[in-house]
Amino acid sequence: MDTLKELFKIGAGPSSSHTIGPERATKRVKEKFPNADSYIVELWGSLAATGKGHYTDKIIIETFKPIPVEIVWMPEFVHELHPNGMKFIALDKDKKQIGEWIVFSVGGGTIKDYDELMDKSPKKEIYPLNTMNEIIKWCKDNKKHLWQYVEECEGPSIWQHLRYIDQAMTDAVKRGLEKSGDVPGPFKYPKRAREMYEKALSKRASLIFTNKVFAYALAVSEENASMGQVVTAPTCGASGVIPGVLRGMKEEYELVEKHILRGLAIAGLIGNLVKQNATISGAEGGCQAEVGTACSMAAAMATYFMGGNIDQIEYAAESAMEHHLGMTCDPVGGYVIIPCIERNAICAVRAINTATYCMSTDGKHTISFDEVVKTMKETGKDMCSAYKETSDGGLAKYYDKILVGNKE
Repeated sequence: MDTLKELFKIGAGPSSSHTIGPERATKRVKEKFPNADSYIVELWGSLAATGKGHYTDKIIIETFKPIPVEIVWMPEFVHELHPNGMKFIALDKDKKQIGEWIVFSVGGGTIKDYDELMDKSPKKEIYPLNTMNEIIKWCKDNKKHLWQYVEECEGPSIWQHLRYIDQAMTDAVKRGLEKSGDVPGPFKYPKRAREMYEKALSKRASLIFTNKVFAYALAVSEENASMGQVVTAPTCGASGVIPGVLRGMKEEYELVEKHILRGLAIAGLIGNLVKQNATISGAEGGCQAEVGTACSMAAAMATYFMGGNIDQIEYAAESAMEHHLGMTCDPVGGYVIIPCIERNAICAVRAINTATYCMSTDGKHTISFDEVVKTMKETGKDMCSAYKETSDGGLAKYYDKILVGNKE
């Protein structure tokens, strides 16, 4: 598995696949063809189908400035290697082609070109163990915790990176709580985080914690939908879940820094296992791959904060994913607004409830985390493309009705 530094990234929303990935690809192209006078960028498959709502064209144009670029939308063409494909064509001053580069945004802001996806040779990995069962065995044999396995593989530098991630999540919550008005887009969708937080303070004691978590998750998701700086956890479409849980539990459990960073390490390990053995891309696996993975990561982290042992942590990660199997990715109008923003808030609280449930058991259960990840991968492959970030099915079928209604 790759480093957690490649899983947890800081960048502009609303989508790690549709904004952060294309932004990174554009920067690489400028380095590859420094003498180009202009570019043509073909967006394929899901990148074209929902690219306007995800601001893919905007981030590419902004990154290329002042070099002119023409965006060509090709939603009907889906490359066999991955549905999020791009072709960059570099032109000279006479509009003659001087080179091209095909690259894919494979999820979580990670990009791979054709050769990288086709290369099946063994690669040096940061994490030598690629399944939860193997990692748990290592931890038990060596009397170590999951976070210690992360440190063993990554080295002590991982803690500074996780400090940056924690701060970026904290900043995103703070910015989101301070803002009002509507989320950018055609829906006149109101930002609710600040109002939710203010209402939480007047709730009955039993509801204050839950409503705060709602508010914190909404704050980050609204920032994400507004192209604000967020953390891929594991993606931007699911970026509100972990910060919502983390901020809420920091306050409720009075967590100190070492526990916060260790919890993030455990969450990252869970996300990395899903990324390695299945997918975190909505275009490949639907929303089960994004919010399902985020809920799994957050549930494992929350269980650690509650004092759970390694078996209870694994159970929480498994259970959270199990109950998101089959979740569709059907963003209305291609925007990361409906159902994405509200879904992050609901799933943040679900992660905490999952942790609470698993803490009430001895950690023994039937389906393993590795098995549920394999199931999620197979479910994603079987899922109709209309439910995988194309906005061709599900709730997104009705976006015309909603858009027309807002114009009246």
